[in-house]
Amino acid sequence: MTTPAVALPTPIPVSIPVRQILPYAVFAGILSLIVLYFVGAEQGALAVFQGTYVHELVHDARHLLGFPCH
Repeated sequence: MTTPAVALPTPIPVSIPVRQILPYAVFAGILSLIVLYFVGAEQGALAVFQGTYVHELVHDARHLLGFPCH
């Protein structure tokens, strides 16, 4: 027995307008800058986060990215 040839539908690429992506890209950029601040510049001086808690939380990431902390 042979299997009859079946035509597969060709996929149609979906285009997403930049206007729809822009808010998510801006949010991701701002979030990335906040994370970079905590990893690179925060020395445990923020009272909101109880001193050295944030510093200890990102300590290994600081060394991995080449930021001095000692």
